Amino acid sequence: MKTRIGILGLGGVGGYFGGLLAKAYVESDAIEIIFIARGETQKAIAENGLKIILDESEMTVFPNLVSNNPEEIGKLDYLICATKTYDIESSLESIKSCISPNTIILPLYNGVDAPERIQTLFPKSSVLQGCVYVVSMIVSPGVIKKIGPYEKLFFGSKTTPISKLNELQSIFKNADVESYLVDNIEETVWEKFIFISALASATSYLNQNIGEILNNPANKAVYIALLNEISSVASAKGLTMPKDIVEQTIVKLEKTPLDATSSMHRDLLAGRKTELASLTKYVVDEGKKIGIVTPTYEMILEKLVG
Repeated sequence: MKTRIGILGLGGVGGYFGGLLAKAYVESDAIEIIFIARGETQKAIAENGLKIILDESEMTVFPNLVSNNPEEIGKLDYLICATKTYDIESSLESIKSCISPNTIILPLYNGVDAPERIQTLFPKSSVLQGCVYVVSMIVSPGVIKKIGPYEKLFFGSKTTPISKLNELQSIFKNADVESYLVDNIEETVWEKFIFISALASATSYLNQNIGEILNNPANKAVYIALLNEISSVASAKGLTMPKDIVEQTIVKLEKTPLDATSSMHRDLLAGRKTELASLTKYVVDEGKKIGIVTPTYEMILEKLVG
C-alpha cells in the first residue's frame, strides 16, 4: 500500500512544497502525491503540469493525481493544507470523506489558529502544527514563482506518535525539502506569526514593499510598533519567546528580497479577499482577552476594515 499525501491549496506555499514532493515521488512505488484543486488550477495542471519558476531556472512537475473529487482522491495518510485561512472550513468540508482518524494533517497557514479550527472539524485525526518561510506566489493558474533562496519548513506535535513524525520528516528530506521536526513547535509557529502578522499589517496599511518600509524611518517605526505589540501578546499567552525577538525579526526581514511584499498586501492590491481576520484582527482580539493594548494593530485594523 502506498503512502498517500494530499496537497490542499496550490498557492505559493502549497504549490511550491507540493511541487517538490511531486517531483521527488512521481515514479515512487511507496508514495503517491495528490494535488487537490478545482477550476482553472485543476485544468492547467492536468494539461500542462505545475510549473515552478525559480530565480535562474524552472521546472514542471506532474502529481500522481490532480482532482477535487473525493471519490477519486480516496483516503489520505497525510494531508498538507495551505489554502487561505478564510477557506479552512469550506475547503476541508469538501474533502471530509478523504480524512479518517488515521489521517495526519499538517497545516501550513499564515495564522496561528488553524490547528484548533481543524481539530474541531476532525477531533479524531492528528493535527500537527507547522509553518514555512518562503517568498513564493501564483503567477497564473498552475504557475508558481519563488523569489530568493530562502525556504524553511517547520513542523511538530506533542501528541502525534514520533514514528509518524519521523516518517513525514523522511518524506520531506528525500524530496529535498529543507524541513525541521522541532519540539517547541508552538513557539516556532508564533515566531513566524510575529514575522508575517506585522509584515502583512504594515505592508497593507502603508501600501509599501519591504524595502520601502525598512528604508523609511517613519514606516519602519510603524513596523517596529507592531512587532512590540504582538510580542507582548505572545508573552502574555505564556509562550517563551526569545528576549530579542523584535531584533531577530527585523534581521529576518532584512534578508528577504526588498522588492517583495506580503501576500495580504498583494491580495489587497488585486481587490481580492484578504486574511485580515487571521493576521491582524486576531492579534487585537487576543490582546483584548488577556489585557494587552495593541493600539497600532487597532489603528491598522480600523483602516483596512473600512
